Amino acid sequence: MSHARAGGRELRHTALNLAVVTEQLDDWVSRLADDVIADAKAKETKVVCASGLSPSGPIHLGNLREVMTPHLVADEVRRRGIECEHIISWDDYDRFRKVPDVPGVTSDWEQHIGKPLTSVPPPQGSAASSWAEHFRLQCEQSLAELGIEYRGISQTQQYTSGAYTEQILFAMSQRAEIDKVLDQYRTLGPAKAKQQKLSAEEAAAAAEAEAGSGAAAEDDGSSGTGYYPYKPYCTVCGTDFTTVTAYDDASTDLTYTCRCGHTETVELRSFRQGKLVWKVDWPMRWSYERVLFEPSGVDHQSPGSSYVVGKELAPMFGWERPLGPMYAFVGIKGMAKMSSSKGGVPVAADALQIMEPQLLRWMYARRKPNQAFSIAFDAEIQRMYDEWDSLVVKVANGSGQAGDVAAYTRASSVAHSVLPTTPRPVSYRTLASIVDITTGDQEQLLRIVTSLDPADPVSSVEALRPRLDCVERWVATQMADEDRTVVRSEVAAALESLSDLERSGIRILLEGNDSGLPRLEDAWSLEGLTHQVYAVPKVQRGLAPDQIVKGDKELAAAQRQFFKLLYNLLVDKDTGPRLPTLLLAVGPERVRSLLGG
Repeated sequence: MSHARAGGRELRHTALNLAVVTEQLDDWVSRLADDVIADAKAKETKVVCASGLSPSGPIHLGNLREVMTPHLVADEVRRRGIECEHIISWDDYDRFRKVPDVPGVTSDWEQHIGKPLTSVPPPQGSAASSWAEHFRLQCEQSLAELGIEYRGISQTQQYTSGAYTEQILFAMSQRAEIDKVLDQYRTLGPAKAKQQKLSAEEAAAAAEAEAGSGAAAEDDGSSGTGYYPYKPYCTVCGTDFTTVTAYDDASTDLTYTCRCGHTETVELRSFRQGKLVWKVDWPMRWSYERVLFEPSGVDHQSPGSSYVVGKELAPMFGWERPLGPMYAFVGIKGMAKMSSSKGGVPVAADALQIMEPQLLRWMYARRKPNQAFSIAFDAEIQRMYDEWDSLVVKVANGSGQAGDVAAYTRASSVAHSVLPTTPRPVSYRTLASIVDITTGDQEQLLRIVTSLDPADPVSSVEALRPRLDCVERWVATQMADEDRTVVRSEVAAALESLSDLERSGIRILLEGNDSGLPRLEDAWSLEGLTHQVYAVPKVQRGLAPDQIVKGDKELAAAQRQFFKLLYNLLVDKDTGPRLPTLLLAVGPERVRSLLGG
């Protein structure tokens, strides 16, 4: 039985019993879970982990860290049998700040700048009721595939239902005190921060805020008419281009003017069209939901930003700033830092088109939150999968360290279930080569895959899914043109001018020799062909086919030259997919034809 097949069965039991393993670990997930559990006991409350997502545009793979970090911690708490809730606040009552470059959107959407995201129409062709719903639904589907359990909270629903009325009135009554706190940090804005000695991450956060690309850059309620931590949406034009000009604490009458020319006085106690400014809204919600753990990006933790200020504002609402590690950016190999407001960046759904959920979860679980990393959409994905498959084998055969077991289990399961797996997880790299060469022909594909391990052949194409589905989409949409393989349709002219050494090598490859190498057809498996192609240069140098040779640079050079020769004769290139896989794909008859045998 293959390692991959054995691992797939045996690790299901391991995954469901991770509690036994993780209690003995000293990794970032376990340490954070320890801290959160201790805090919950001290406060005599349940564990609440929080994420906040703004559906202002595509919720990209950088935003996903906002969800994955608390998810992993919450899941670890649940594995220990402790009550825990993971909430995701959809910041859909935030203002529409800029028009991103996404399909179905034109400059016409500029007329909606300043409105709540739930009041902005969705991109053309979307079945969603609003801009916010369009991007929320897109994200929710991916979260389900990733096995993330949470309670979603719409901030539009919270504000318009009056859920926060008492908190809003309290903030307005404390506006002078809030203003004093904020004033301590106003001199530490992005421009000023540049003049200070900041870390690289803090400098990046300051630049982010100055570019106006995140909630950290929202105004804090200051105006020429005084400080008011509440921002109304105009009842005429629907935007927040408004200025509060007066407020009476006793009656809660609030007067505002709007850029559109509208002026009105409303009773704030019953008014539902507005929200607290971000730097006050966030600590208010910590208290309302009794949040104990919520990470945030560097743009929220730079000098004077919302997370820093929140430490002093949260006690006003009767709570403390939660444990909140800073998480670093997630990039895509070959792309600049992602911004959802700019659009055109990969989201989780894009990644899940070309990789299984376990691999994507592993990308986030294996690194501490403050470690930046990139997710590969190019050929590097094959190396990522090689690492993952190696981890699976190590855990399956018992050679994995405790950290290996935990990383695998957190990626492949959640507290109460295991994510669906591919029954026969053939190497992603190998499958990509086969799909490329066969152009997706399922019969040919199965023929080749069956030859990979004749002792335990794959019974059907379905046994290769869902990994095969991911590979097929990767080959179709991401594989570079220069990496695609086209097998020659006729014998190469160069075959007539080969050297004696080259002819000898091809003859040994096809017919074997007295030293123990078989005919090509008799070596027809992945393992057999691997041995065959590497052994030919050994035999030509008088070595035994099975002889282990280390540090022989001349032999290594001879092997490279032999491989180059075969690639030239088979696919008219100096390199290509791994030779054993290529030979399996081409088939013995055609290989003999193209090599003159």
